[in-house]
Amino acid sequence: MPGGPARRGRYHHGDLAATLVDAGLAQLAETGVAAFSVSEVARRVGVSTAAPYRHFADRDRFLAAVVTRAADALAAGIARALDEAGPDPRERLAAAAGAYTETVSVHRVGFDVIFAPGLRELRDEELARAGRELTGLLFPPALDLAGPDGALRLVEQVVVLAHGYATLDADGFLSSDRVTDEPTAVRARRAAAALIDGAVGRG
Repeated sequence: MPGGPARRGRYHHGDLAATLVDAGLAQLAETGVAAFSVSEVARRVGVSTAAPYRHFADRDRFLAAVVTRAADALAAGIARALDEAGPDPRERLAAAAGAYTETVSVHRVGFDVIFAPGLRELRDEELARAGRELTGLLFPPALDLAGPDGALRLVEQVVVLAHGYATLDADGFLSSDRVTDEPTAVRARRAAAALIDGAVGRG
């Protein structure tokens, strides 16, 4: 194939692992976990199908690295939303829901993938770290709102709501429903605020 060796030559300085993870994130967004293929990622990058295994022990370890990158992107988006929302825990948790929806609708990696049993069994340290950081962002406002007895339940409800919006948005349902032209993340944030008010008796 013309240009093949030149493309492979880009990676001799040690950036192939990061390039593979980037390509894996793009593929995961298109196909989901079930159809995730290391050989397809290698083809996209322009390297041999054996090349990824010089950096990752097997498919699951490679997938864990890709999901970790997605989890870090999700945490960064939520952290920005929390910073912009101000001190009110209701606004902060609702903003986190909007950020969750916005990021997951793009990357298609939410709690369902980050905490999937198959990946958890790997005990991958980086993925575990990313999961802890992500949940660590959501619990403080939930604790402020619902206390230690209700925080976990409130986080669950908000995440399920946000994930539902993200999934329907990724599948094109909400962009074609013609109910409103508002971005899906805005709709999710408003719905989360209503859920929070009902759950903790505000409003």
